[in-house]
Amino acid sequence: MAGGLAALLDDVAAIAKMAASNIDDVAGAAGKTSMKAAGVVVDDAAVTPRFVAGVTPARELPMIWKITKGSLFNKLIIILPLALVLSWLAPWALTPILMVGGSYLCFEGAEKVWDKLLGHKASEEEPAGVSGGDAEKRLVKSAITTDLILSAEIMIISLNEVADQPMLMRTGTLIVVAFIITLAVYGAVAVLVKMDDVGLHFAQSEERSPVVRKMGRMLVNGMPKVLAIIALIGTAAMLWVGGHIVVSGLNDFGVHLPYQWAHHLADIARNSLGSLAQSGWGASVAWLTDTAFSALFGLLWGSLIFAVVSPFHRRKH
Repeated sequence: MAGGLAALLDDVAAIAKMAASNIDDVAGAAGKTSMKAAGVVVDDAAVTPRFVAGVTPARELPMIWKITKGSLFNKLIIILPLALVLSWLAPWALTPILMVGGSYLCFEGAEKVWDKLLGHKASEEEPAGVSGGDAEKRLVKSAITTDLILSAEIMIISLNEVADQPMLMRTGTLIVVAFIITLAVYGAVAVLVKMDDVGLHFAQSEERSPVVRKMGRMLVNGMPKVLAIIALIGTAAMLWVGGHIVVSGLNDFGVHLPYQWAHHLADIARNSLGSLAQSGWGASVAWLTDTAFSALFGLLWGSLIFAVVSPFHRRKH
């Protein structure tokens, strides 16, 4: 592990030296690819807090740090080399793999929607704070395994955005994306899971003013709602990104109708603005329309998969 990390740092240093003149390009590509992976990122941030539910406050941050290190290992040591070799030897396979990942996102989003509509409750994990160190290890391992799936989708989506770039640019971009997204996601998760503790501290502190104590109580009571909103946004983002990936992939394989519908509806929405059609408002409305179509298609596509696999999935659980 140490040797692999040292080699990785040497490679990063070499890339930094060789690509110094192109650092702006790497940063720009990393920003572009990170935006494309937004749906998976939001879902990652929405999913992870459930793994520390029921954990004693003292163990929350250590567990998140272990999951963070596992996520970086997933991205940099497991997924990155495989993705780069794939883009070198079989670039034609990127679109099918993306479509599989997009279909998984659609399924996950549709499953959340249908579970909510049908009143199904997700199975609860055994609280690590109750069951001790072995339970904590199981939860961390489960979180890292879930992260492997999400990280693979993030890295493949990112790679697809720079697939036409030289290998050095692809490598540098994916390394930057891996660090930025991992630190952003798990930094946000750490803040989220500790906000109720901060609120509780303020609420119970007699030295604080009544206003501060009231704010602390509001923070404690509000965090479940915040997490619920993040989960809702994550579901919508999964359907949008997954639907867009599948629509684009079908278009590449000769099934043009969904892609044409999306652009046709976007053009109708843009042209409905009249004189504003060619302005920034027109572009925004067209993007929102395309996004809404992608999310709707993602829900339909995911619902189809859900209908097929749901009986087996329920029986397994």
